Amino acid sequence: LADADQIRRQPATNPGVTIGPQQLAYVIYTSGSLGQPKGVLVEHRSLVNYTEAAREAYGITSSDRVLQFASINFDASAEEIYTALTSGAALVLRSEPMIETIATFLRLCDAWRISVLSLPTAFWHELVARLDADGLSLPDSLCVMIIGGERALPERVAQWQQTAPQVQLINSYGPTEATVVATIFPVSPRSPEHDLRDVPIGRPLRNLTAYVLDRELDPVPVGVPGELYLGGAGLARGYLNRPDLTAEKFVPDPFGTEPGARLYRTGDLVRWLPDGTIAFLGRVDKQVKIRGYRIEIGEIEAALRQSAAISDVVVIAREDRSPIDDQPDTQLVAYIIPHAGHAPTTSELRSFLLTKLPNYMLPAAFVTLERLPLTPSGKINLRALPAPERVRPELESSFVGPRTATEQQVAALWLGVLKLEQVGIYDNFFELGGHSLLATQLLARLRTTFQVDLPLRHLFASPTVASMAEMIDTYQWMAQGAAVPSADPDESIEEGEL
Repeated sequence: LADADQIRRQPATNPGVTIGPQQLAYVIYTSGSLGQPKGVLVEHRSLVNYTEAAREAYGITSSDRVLQFASINFDASAEEIYTALTSGAALVLRSEPMIETIATFLRLCDAWRISVLSLPTAFWHELVARLDADGLSLPDSLCVMIIGGERALPERVAQWQQTAPQVQLINSYGPTEATVVATIFPVSPRSPEHDLRDVPIGRPLRNLTAYVLDRELDPVPVGVPGELYLGGAGLARGYLNRPDLTAEKFVPDPFGTEPGARLYRTGDLVRWLPDGTIAFLGRVDKQVKIRGYRIEIGEIEAALRQSAAISDVVVIAREDRSPIDDQPDTQLVAYIIPHAGHAPTTSELRSFLLTKLPNYMLPAAFVTLERLPLTPSGKINLRALPAPERVRPELESSFVGPRTATEQQVAALWLGVLKLEQVGIYDNFFELGGHSLLATQLLARLRTTFQVDLPLRHLFASPTVASMAEMIDTYQWMAQGAAVPSADPDESIEEGEL
């Protein structure tokens, strides 16, 4: 009753707060080099411009149902929230169990009649791969698929064109400093596969500009690589309490006609295509995007150099392909030169890095070298760095091989997903280089092999072959009423012993 009285005493009018276009809408932090995160200052006018431009470009209407896939900690969530709500569309919030498997994700999208999806490119790659492999289908309600966050693979685009020609695929690109998305490329179902060798990032959204410039800030010809500079209404104000970095990255626009016009140096290497779209080639610096996360490689190297066991280190992003299904996967690999008398294991290095970096920045593999290869000019020869061997890394746990038929089958699936030649039943999936997307692949293969749906949370809680095999045996025993194979082939758990 007291609460009701307090509510009745509140003013009936809106608070007297005036919000102007140049006021801040939010501050969002992105990874910085050498352990210094950068707070990006995004103003209301930039967010409003993006919302209206994206709503127009994607064709969002009041009849749509948009899934909010991104965490609110990512600016990609603004794409889903504001374009939906300002269009009168329904915004559907996803649940955590929804993304445990691709099959579950698609089933719920169908049940919720989702018409617009915006997914990280890495997740979309996995979704497309599973459509054919598992015989899955897209919801009939789906009309628009927006992807972004990293480079789209041409083979996945070609596969999508064959599988889902009725769904508009839009490849988007944009740094946080340009407010969520700066350019888009609508992929036409009729585009020949050979025209998508680069999978363009397209053209700028409304009220944004894009330039491909050389080191002297002069435009480069069509087809010549250069750095991408962005301008227009989408630019952020700068970085929080970092005037030096703001001045370095946000430079005066030499082509602008308005006073104070600026360009943002993206650090991305691109080139113009003959049709006026932009193709992404890579990074000018050492920043990469892996599974949607923007990662400064120098930050990982700086953290590793703080270890007393390491003399020198270089970290690179390598694209590898599984020998089982030839599926591409980009992974971080750390090449370390240990101090004399030191031989750190993978477990030790991971444990050390977890005290300094988030899990998604941990390298998938650590390669020990006597010295780093150099070019004739004395620089590190990145091309000469060897690929990680497909062997079990040095871990703290001793190797124990499979003991039951189920453990043998599970271990074989781990080998295919992790691209290793040997795995122990007590090895940690994530210490062997596993991550969330590989976990999704693994669970899909387990479902096909054993006809059981294991929850993703189980793998995170008990990431070993032994625990996974035990759960599979338990599920199958409950379904069939048979004896559960134990770790000792001569023993079994009968129904009355549980």
